[in-house]
Order: sequence, then C-alpha cells, then structure tokens
Amino acid sequence: MTEYGRGPGSEPWHPEDPLYGDQGWGGQAAAAGHAPYGGQPQQQYPQPQQQYPQPQQQYPEAQQDAYQQQYGTQPDAYQHQYGTQDPYRQAHDPYQQPYDGGWDTGQQTAMPYGADQAGGHGGHPAGYGSAHEADYYGTSEAYPPPQPPGRRQPGPEPATDWDNEVAQEETHPFFTGDDGRGDDGYDEEPRGGGRDRRGKGKKKSRNGLACLVVAAVLVGGLGGVGYVGYQLWQDQFGAPEDYAGDGSGSVQVEIPRGAAGYEIGNILKEAGVVKSVDAFVSAQEKNPKGNTIQDGVYVLKKEMSAASAVELMLSPASRNNLIIAEGRRNVQVYADIDKRLELKPGTTQDIAEKEAGNLGLPDWARNHPDVKDPLEGFLFPASYPVAKGAKPEAVLKKMVARANQEYEKAGLEAKAKGLGLKNPWELLTLASLVQVEGKTHDDFRKMSEVVYNRLKPTNTETNQLLQFDSAFNYLKGQSKIDISEDEINSNQDPYNTYTQKGLTPGPISNPGNEAIAAALNPTSDGWMYFVATDGMSKTEFAKTHDDFLKLKDKFNDS
Repeated sequence: MTEYGRGPGSEPWHPEDPLYGDQGWGGQAAAAGHAPYGGQPQQQYPQPQQQYPQPQQQYPEAQQDAYQQQYGTQPDAYQHQYGTQDPYRQAHDPYQQPYDGGWDTGQQTAMPYGADQAGGHGGHPAGYGSAHEADYYGTSEAYPPPQPPGRRQPGPEPATDWDNEVAQEETHPFFTGDDGRGDDGYDEEPRGGGRDRRGKGKKKSRNGLACLVVAAVLVGGLGGVGYVGYQLWQDQFGAPEDYAGDGSGSVQVEIPRGAAGYEIGNILKEAGVVKSVDAFVSAQEKNPKGNTIQDGVYVLKKEMSAASAVELMLSPASRNNLIIAEGRRNVQVYADIDKRLELKPGTTQDIAEKEAGNLGLPDWARNHPDVKDPLEGFLFPASYPVAKGAKPEAVLKKMVARANQEYEKAGLEAKAKGLGLKNPWELLTLASLVQVEGKTHDDFRKMSEVVYNRLKPTNTETNQLLQFDSAFNYLKGQSKIDISEDEINSNQDPYNTYTQKGLTPGPISNPGNEAIAAALNPTSDGWMYFVATDGMSKTEFAKTHDDFLKLKDKFNDS
C-alpha cells in the first residue's frame, strides 16, 4: 500500500501535489514530435527537484528494479532530454511482471520498447480528458477511475474481524481530560453555557455515583473478608466467647450419667447458662476439681461466666438430684419421688405396684412367693436427676436400670451358687440384710459371715434362725430397737427371722456397693453373734453364745 492510495502496484506522485512538481501541469499529453521514454506512455514518476534527490528510495527495491528493467536507466533529470536512452539498459526479463502504468486502473499492456504512439509528431495522444477514449470504468464491477491525489475520495476501510469485547468509551475525567472542578472544589470555568455546563454536570454526577457504588462494594467486600478473617483468628488463637459475672435468674439443667467436658458444656450453652462450649471446657480444665462434676440435676443461673458455672456445679447447693441413700426401703423412696414431683402421697407407690413387671426387672427377680414388694432391692442407691414434670414411672425405670448395671458388674448371678446360695435373688436379699444391720465396711464383712454361718445346716447355736430385728421392723414398717420378745416370738410372718428359718422372702432394703461386696466376700473368723452395744452405731461381735450374753448385758447397761 502506498501513501496516497491502494492497489497491486506502486501509485505515482500526482503533479498537482502542492509539495511536489510543477503546479501548472494539467495532466496533458507530451508535446508532439517527442516520444518520451521510447514511445511508452508518459513517465508517471517525474524526477524530483533537488530537495528530493532520489524519490525511488521511497518505494520497495523490487518496484525500483522493475522500472529499471522495463525502461532502463534514465538520464539526468535536469537535462530534460526525454528521447535519449541509456546505452547500458538491461535486457528485458520475459518473466518480469510488467508495469501496470496507472494509479489503480488494473493491468495494462506495456508498449513495445522504442515504438511511437499513433499519429506521429503532429498528433496528440489520447489523454485522460479525451472524449474518444473508451470508458473502461462504466460497468458496476469496474474500479472507479483514478483521481489526482488532491481530488481523491477516501476509500472504504478494510473489513476487520468482529470483536466480541467492544471497547467501552472512557468517561472518567482521568481519561477524557475533563477534570471538572479542581481539587479545591471551585470551578475554574466561567458560569456561562448553560446547556454544555449542565451536560458536564450530569456526566460528573454519574461518575460520582459510580465511584460511590464501587467504593461501597469494595468496603463491603473488605469488611466481609475482615470479619471472616477475624472469626478464623478467634477460632484458632482467640479466647472463647464468655459471659461476665455470676449470672442472674434461675434455670434447672440435667446432666446425664457419664457426661463430661464438651457434652456438659453443650447442655449448659443450650440452657443459656454459658456463652460457649469452649469457654466451659477451658474453665473446667483450669479448675483443680473440675473433673469431679457428677451427673444429676443442677439449679444454675442464666448467662454465667464459665468459671462461675463450674464453681457452682461443684457446690452441693446447686445439686437438685433425688438422692437415694444405702439401705433405704422402697416405701421411703416412693415418698421421696412424690415430694420431688409434687405429687399426691402414694402416687408413685401405686404405679410401682401396678407396673412392677414393666419397669425392667431381670428374670431372676421375678415370681418369688411371699415378696412384699418385687422392686425392693432394685431402686439402687445413687443420685438421680429428677426434674420437675418428670413421670414417676420414668424415674423408677432409671433406678432399676442402674441396679441391673451395678449387679451385673458385681457378678451376682455368676457368684451366687459358689457361695452356697440358690440364686442371685438370695444373694441380693443377704446383702440387703447386711446393709441394714451393719454400720461400717468392717461391720459389713463380719455381718455377712454371721449370716452365712447361721444359714449352715450344721448351725446348732441358732438352728438356721437369723434373728434379725431389722427384718421384723421391715414387715412392721417401723424402725425400733427395743422390741419385746413376746411380740417377736409370736409373729409368724415370713419376714420374721425369729420364727422363720433362713432368709426373708426378698430384700428388705436397697443395698449399696459396699454391702454387696461384703456379701460376696465375707470374713472367715467364725463370727456367730453381734450386738449394737450403744444402741446406735457401735456393733460388737461374738463367736459363742456366752460371749453374746455378755454383749447383751452391755447393751442393757448402756
């Protein structure tokens, strides 16, 4: 492509170019009688003036060689001898592309070298303005006729591939150069030109709004990222969330058996006691007694600090469990449940009598004759969470389940026969007697040996009679120490061990773990008698009847 137009070949400098050549040339033919360039059409590239010594250097070397091969080397431009040929002209290359001889007019056949145009010296060759020249541009398919550079119409721009990303017009003052007001807030432009000024003001408003939107999005995004980062930092390195102070109000929570650490913390968080589980776990670990928190019902406060919650749970004042003491009878436990659940007295006992078979008793504890209460011995001594609104049968089921767990752990069913007993029911009954009669751990083991020795068929001291006051008190529903011999010896109830040989039909209390362990591991010292010599807590033992009488006198003297 040349500087002034487009075409397959080079395009010449037009003589009317204001920067080049004679301004009076009108595109006429050469004077008659002269055959410039050996009869060829007029040279399209007149030699430049001195300020352009070598115009052919503006064009590629291949084009310059083509001109030299067709016309040879031209003489000096300042001699204006157009007929003289270069004696050293090169031979014409038959394969060389001929010069097209025009601006953008298509291919033309070069005239034979050295031939004159028709008409001789007196004729004028046809110029561009000749009316007799054939119109080679009349058809719609043809290119438009060449125009001098000064009169050319701009041609269509070459087609470009479709661009999916359409360039957006820059409207920001930074790119358009329209800074509007200066940094000091004052408008340096005059206050005239209402329409143009209003238009700029509107554009400026849009830019400002866009900046505000972008700023809001950036601030929101940065704020969100910052919040997430803060939370991650808090989770990894920060102290867990916690309330301050001792809290207020009152709330009752139940901690199940076996719960610890995170499970307790989660229960407290859901109840609104502590703010986070991690805070409670941390406080529990820091407290030397933190791991001694037991299951049960606690009365705590709302929104307590984790440390305060741990301290309160370690205090007996917070415990609101139903505590069953060792050796307690069932009738007493039923009354405790009624009181805790604020029920009418006797409600729990009625349910126990009706639902005894549905509360989880093992098979070996069922269908024993003359048993006053089939649940006796199975309301295991422990601390039970009993919240307000609980059902009596639910509380009883918890107690029976705990008894089953403890008795299975102790091995009652497996060890009963090895101790000379018929079944675990008898072993449980023996333990219940030991629990009531004994006072200390050492007492329990001696007391257990007394029972085993009196049950022996070889026992001639008591003839298999246990003679326990506790059994008579049980059948009477009382707790007396001073019982007359006439009253005891005249009563034939199966639970009266003064008149009935062997064990009672069933347990007379709910034994604890120490009494059960003593029943499984009695002493072997030959103890046969015992007396509470002070009538309260001191129990003394004897191996013979004579020693027993001495202890009895001691009791009477006390």
